[in-house]
Amino acid sequence: MAQNKLTPLQQVEADRKAAAEKKANKVSRTFSDEEKATRKERVGKAKDALARSVGAKGDHVTAGRAALKQYLRQINEPNQPDDQRFEMLVEAPFKAPPKKRDNNR
Repeated sequence: MAQNKLTPLQQVEADRKAAAEKKANKVSRTFSDEEKATRKERVGKAKDALARSVGAKGDHVTAGRAALKQYLRQINEPNQPDDQRFEMLVEAPFKAPPKKRDNNR
């Protein structure tokens, strides 16, 4: 026998119950002191780079600032960039991309 299809109201109620159960069973993530110090240092560097790049102009500045803002929004996500990638993020608003060369001879 085929499974009965839920009405939209029943589906909403089932989704609400599933979300409540998921929230009740959530395991909180704990950060070590070393991780906290690293995160605090990175947030400070990112905010400093954002503050210093306010007056800069260019297309690379807006893209670099957007990347830094996205990093700060996702600071609590489990996948964080390594140190080299983070340094590239911090330098992005200040480092102009190389100009394209035309070799039309």
